[in-house]
Amino acid sequence: MNRIALVAASLCVSLSLSAPVFAQYSAPPNTGTPFKDTSMLKPPAGARVAIIEFEDLECPACSHAFPITRGAAEHYKIPLVHHDFPLKMHIWSLDAAITARYMQDKISPQAAEDYRRAVFANQNSIASKEDLENFTRHYFQTHGREMPFVVDPTGQFAREVHADYELGERVGLTQTPTIFVVTPKHWTQVTDVNQLYQTIDTALAETPATTVRSNLRHASKPQR
Repeated sequence: MNRIALVAASLCVSLSLSAPVFAQYSAPPNTGTPFKDTSMLKPPAGARVAIIEFEDLECPACSHAFPITRGAAEHYKIPLVHHDFPLKMHIWSLDAAITARYMQDKISPQAAEDYRRAVFANQNSIASKEDLENFTRHYFQTHGREMPFVVDPTGQFAREVHADYELGERVGLTQTPTIFVVTPKHWTQVTDVNQLYQTIDTALAETPATTVRSNLRHASKPQR
């Protein structure tokens, strides 16, 4: 792979002004990003550590990170909280995210994961909305399902994706994927996905299970 291709595959970046500008560059590892509001970067209740990931189905770096984040969640038996962040300059990313939400809500979360995995695997052959529609129709057929004539007739799934996007804007995202390892007390952005396992090890070491149980008991106490 030549130098230009390496840079293009490294990161998807959105500079959100009046209209987002698309650029791709190779960021130095684990420099982090100055975020705006990180109050929502917490693990689900009862979890010592979790991965939070914002991804774009048209982003090559997200395709690279997808199996790594899923593998880490399975290896450590920790939650992975997924959010869609389709960059506005990408042609078909939003449509793909809406279809994934349809599968998640109408079929199963695993069906949505499988579809996302397939989209990432076929990214290079999807160059337009028409390509995505043809790919999705074939995907439904080969999995024994009939693709609905209109995937999102009420706009429900678009609203779900938009809610994720608004959450990302509230945090202050500038790129995809944006990956966090979170504990009840702090978060760490993982800008080099190859350091994800090491970051989780550190977070687990810093967050004993007894601390989580104590926090849960405190939260469950009735307020006087």
